Amino acid sequence: METPKNTDTDTRPDPEELKELLDNDGISPMPGHDVEHTSEDRDSRSLEFLYDVPLQVSVEVGRSRILLRDLLKMGEGYVIELDKIAGDPLDLYVNSRLIARGEAVMVGEKFGIRLTDVVSTSDRLEKLG
Repeated sequence: METPKNTDTDTRPDPEELKELLDNDGISPMPGHDVEHTSEDRDSRSLEFLYDVPLQVSVEVGRSRILLRDLLKMGEGYVIELDKIAGDPLDLYVNSRLIARGEAVMVGEKFGIRLTDVVSTSDRLEKLG
């Protein structure tokens, strides 16, 4: 399900949109509707034992290389120039593997990331080996 884009200049998602996203983590059929099980459903059930495996998720704003002498000079207010420009998508990594790209959003008083481009499953599997 694609979520509607927030048209405000503010990057905060609509509270109802957040509630819908949080409530729809597992979509179940309406009562009385039969669902045909596919091989994909069987595959997902066979992987259920992996659902509780913890993963390290990180979002990369940009990268930079600095000299040790510059690192030692750092203090409050020091600025490090990154290789991305403002407005570039942020990179989402899971266990150090690029999974998706997105844009920064505010969720209450916290930052979040709205995914705009997800790496295809075949590309992710190809990079595992």
